[in-house]
Amino acid sequence: MSPRRNRPRGGDDKHAPLPRDESGERYGLERTESWQGEDWAVRMIGGGAAAKHYRCPGCDQEIPPGVPHVVAWPRYGAGVDDRRHWHKACWNAKDRRSARLQRSRNAPRY
Repeated sequence: MSPRRNRPRGGDDKHAPLPRDESGERYGLERTESWQGEDWAVRMIGGGAAAKHYRCPGCDQEIPPGVPHVVAWPRYGAGVDDRRHWHKACWNAKDRRSARLQRSRNAPRY
């Protein structure tokens, strides 16, 4: 009896395609978008990489762990604290939403 192999015979597949969402965008790759006269770095986060609760600035609803979403931050002069986690639909509709969100008095602010 020969010993069991733990990996495929061809070795590691270094050229495996990155996972994609239903619209064909690749998770984890950064792209640049222009919004409100500023360049924004945008990155898709897959459900397996989303491990914390976030608050979407587009709809003011919570993004629970395990839900794929978009992370966006200003391209220039921005730090880690300037990153915002958006639902994908909210990011796509950011130009159609109003700038003023109404919160109740006891709504959490995170």
